[in-house]
Amino acid sequence: MSDPIRGQTAICGLGITEMGKVYGHDASWFAGESIRLAVEDAGLQKDDIDGLLVNPGITGMMGTGISIPLQGYLGLRNLRLLNHMNSFGATASAMVQYAAFAVHHGMANYVACIFSDAPLQQGGSAGAAYGGAGRRGPTGMASLMPAFGFYGANTSYALAARRYMERYGVTNNDLGRVSVTQRRYAVDNPHATMRQPLTLEDYHNSRWIVEPFHLLDCCLVSNGAVCTIVTTAERARDLKSSPAYVWGMGQGHPGNFPHAEVEVGTTSGATIAGETAYKMAGVGPEDVDICEFYDCYTYTVLRTIEDYGLAKPGDAIGLYPEDPADPEAELPAINTGGGQLSSYYMWGMTPISEGVIQARGSGGDRQIEKNDIVLCSGNGGTLDTHGTLILSPNAN
Repeated sequence: MSDPIRGQTAICGLGITEMGKVYGHDASWFAGESIRLAVEDAGLQKDDIDGLLVNPGITGMMGTGISIPLQGYLGLRNLRLLNHMNSFGATASAMVQYAAFAVHHGMANYVACIFSDAPLQQGGSAGAAYGGAGRRGPTGMASLMPAFGFYGANTSYALAARRYMERYGVTNNDLGRVSVTQRRYAVDNPHATMRQPLTLEDYHNSRWIVEPFHLLDCCLVSNGAVCTIVTTAERARDLKSSPAYVWGMGQGHPGNFPHAEVEVGTTSGATIAGETAYKMAGVGPEDVDICEFYDCYTYTVLRTIEDYGLAKPGDAIGLYPEDPADPEAELPAINTGGGQLSSYYMWGMTPISEGVIQARGSGGDRQIEKNDIVLCSGNGGTLDTHGTLILSPNAN
């Protein structure tokens, strides 16, 4: 049985800025552009926005990105709801969830949820943009892990991936199948950064980052912003663009594996979050048509597929063709815009934005015909935090 809130709220506006190596603008500028595009997409006026939820990105965490003062930059004077949130890659899902509860219970009418980031500097590398923030001379106990070469997400996810691969017999070639599949979708995505075709040979020839990850196992780093506007289903029906109705929501937060006694690589918060969202939506894994999953690494996609009950442990790779570069290969409806590996890295807003596009039926050449149930995930830390949204083109 579904929850009474199912289908009572919707994402009515979507704003996606230019993405990638876009220089000369800070995170606040990108945020302003994304809300302008989202308001235009919904057919609203800026003054209609009476709620603002902000996810700051890596630049915000370093004190140079967006936060609550973004309200003043955007000139939003009628806010009934304002907050700055950060559960890393799970934040975007959480923002939409809290916005949905707010509009459903009358706390606001139109809530803008914004992720904006601008870590890339002209002449600098993606590694410097992200990895550099974690190498600023920790002291005491915090210095022990870097002393042994353990730096940031690449290293922690490499350990998780290696554990998963050893347990289930998954190979690097299997990880490459995920990467190449998503590039196939990105070729048809006008928002994607990486649109040139990719082969398994290209994947294997890409340089090692930290074993078992090649470069093409790892997500992009992007400058840009995404804004979603959440309102009630009743209001959304009369607006300019087709709504993506929110059917299910959930969160699951197992914690950081060195501290939470979680065996690295063997589970994620998707298990708990998915159970909650499925119950709210009144659906199960067998009903899902399209998956938009957080794919900071190729391994993460396989882990997430299994934790949502879409495949048995170790069997997720069976959903992918042996050679996804083959034009005749049938691709799974997973990360249909190219994901963070090939389209753009806006933390949890990457899967949500493509989920909205697919639910609306506006995906062009990459549109999946059957789009009744779209499952979106957000993942933060090293599988520490998780958020789930289930979207649909149908109110009920």
